Amino acid sequence: MAAAVLVHGLYHRPEHFAVLAERLRTAGTEVFVPELHRGSLHADTAAVQAVIDALPEPPIVLGHSYGGSVITGVCGAGHLVYLAAFVLDADESAASLGGTSPQLKDAIIPEPDGSTSLHPGRAIDALYGDCPEPLAARAVGLLRAQAPGCGRGVPQRHSWKKTPSTYVVCAQDRAIDPGLQRRMASRCTDVREWQTGHSPFVGQPDLIVELLRELLATTTPPSGNVRVTTTR
Repeated sequence: MAAAVLVHGLYHRPEHFAVLAERLRTAGTEVFVPELHRGSLHADTAAVQAVIDALPEPPIVLGHSYGGSVITGVCGAGHLVYLAAFVLDADESAASLGGTSPQLKDAIIPEPDGSTSLHPGRAIDALYGDCPEPLAARAVGLLRAQAPGCGRGVPQRHSWKKTPSTYVVCAQDRAIDPGLQRRMASRCTDVREWQTGHSPFVGQPDLIVELLRELLATTTPPSGNVRVTTTR
């Protein structure tokens, strides 16, 4: 069975995927969760590429939010999963596509060194509003400051054009506009739509476990045959 590589978004850490990773490992899947925050999209992509290059088989690579910008630039993945994530084309960046909600914008706090952080209370509403309170509080406690510029990075390659891909639209997302998600999802091989907020790996990790195990066990439909599945 191929491995899974989980790629977090801005302000997040690998620890945000701890429950998801443990459940996948318990189910028999080898899981890798690289640390980003390397200072640029190029450096973040290189960190994930190093993990992929070290594996004996092409893994499933999941990117959440900004993590979609990262996985767009890798090569050697067996399948790409965009979870409420950015699917970028030529000369596009996450910042240029927009879609950031007013709630998330209001949560951003500029720091004296040029980095930004998130206001804890406002971050709960934007990122974890549909999650049980103890889980949301833990997730907010793990958030870290973000260096400037990563969201303006432009990928050097566009792996979704050659690699099978699945987009998960989070229809109750308060961080990235679901309408933008659906437009980006049209670039992918397969589309799923879940009635969740921005971070189902916190509130409903079993949805992701089920999806990844399905993809690990089955052949992805050919490009062009887009199937939309709604989960309520």
